[in-house]
Amino acid sequence: MKFLNSEPIQFIMKFITKGHERSVRAKKNIFGSLIIKGFSILISFLLLPITLSYVDASVYGVWLTLSSIVGWFVFFDVGLTHGLRNKLAEAMARGEDDLGQIFVSTTFAILGIIFMGIWVIFLVVNRFLDWSSILNVSASMRSEVSTLAVIVFTYFCLSFVLRIITTVMIADQRPAGSELIHLIGQIISLAIIFTLVKTTEGSLVKLGLALCISPLVVIVFANLFLFNGLYKKYKPSIKAIKFSYARELFSLGAVFFVIQLAVIIQFETANIIIARNFGTAEVTSYNIVHKYFGMLNMVFAIFLMPFWSASTEAYQKADFQWIRNGIKRYNQLNVLLVFVGLIMLAFSGFVYRVWLGEGTVEIPFILSLFGFLFFNTSMFGGKYVSFLNGISALRIQFIACLISPFLFIALVLLLIKVFHLGVYALYIAGIAANFNTFILAPIQTNQVLNKGKRGIWIR
Repeated sequence: MKFLNSEPIQFIMKFITKGHERSVRAKKNIFGSLIIKGFSILISFLLLPITLSYVDASVYGVWLTLSSIVGWFVFFDVGLTHGLRNKLAEAMARGEDDLGQIFVSTTFAILGIIFMGIWVIFLVVNRFLDWSSILNVSASMRSEVSTLAVIVFTYFCLSFVLRIITTVMIADQRPAGSELIHLIGQIISLAIIFTLVKTTEGSLVKLGLALCISPLVVIVFANLFLFNGLYKKYKPSIKAIKFSYARELFSLGAVFFVIQLAVIIQFETANIIIARNFGTAEVTSYNIVHKYFGMLNMVFAIFLMPFWSASTEAYQKADFQWIRNGIKRYNQLNVLLVFVGLIMLAFSGFVYRVWLGEGTVEIPFILSLFGFLFFNTSMFGGKYVSFLNGISALRIQFIACLISPFLFIALVLLLIKVFHLGVYALYIAGIAANFNTFILAPIQTNQVLNKGKRGIWIR
């Protein structure tokens, strides 16, 4: 009790509970997410060296690359979850609970139909795929990788439908809750893999099962608990499925679909390009750098998470000053994270050795440098994109996303094939292809918020 009454804790509590109701709700979730994400990052860091002690870097690279390929199928949701997020947030802001249940139930039904269909198709097609050739690995691994593909794809299809509950939580400006669901899944996965290390020989299939089953079980229980408790009024119901409302979800979701597809092409092809040109061991190196500097993005994302749905509410109520103040604070956070990132960069080699063990994986400094630059440019533009997504001002982003995937792939191939650059070429191409985030989105936000422009700026 003395600890709770101490001056630092009282100062934090006063800060959290002071201000506009929307700001208080955001601060509570940011504070909760920071604690939860801190544990999540710790577990993620513990999981990597334990996993590399179970399977070597090349085999782990197979898992990462296959996961990226399966991740391509995320575009089959046709942007529906993002459409649901905005439509549900609007319904919540207006107190229209019945409409909210219709949106949730209809989204469940549509995604269930879509992913059941592609799962059946994949089971048939997978029998004819030569995964050893696709991933550039030994032919002796063909059967094992094929089995892993079925496991990962089944997990993906089930979890993508069930994770609608996390979309509901985010629309309700409770992102900390969705982070907690992810954390519990991580804890269980860590415990299972630690047990596997102690009791079995390294197995790609067992690794895949450990990393897929745990989060799936957690998300099932989350759906049962939350839709029968906190979100009972939005509980999916057959009676509430109204496909006539699908048009509203699809009209917004279709734009998010193209945006989402552009992101998938840019980021999910990275592991495949690396595996094909440099080998699966380099996939592991790239992902270690991504995980290390991705911590900056994780921290920023925790603070940014409530801003999307809060912007939807604020814009609906014409509270533009609240949005401006939010962007100003995010800019201040960006500056702080740049300095933190520079310290991380300076000590990156030392951290890799301590974290992974001497000689486990060799990571050149230049790869870390461009990883640092990539995440900082993404974070700078993130707040502008989040605001524009929240108010559904997507036209410019949509047009940019028709260009960015082709720009990314063309630049990657040019830098690797012609200029013979290393893995860091993917970060260079990623920065250039991300021009909407750090150039166009800030301009568009300024036109909407400060100059009151409409037309293409607000569409």
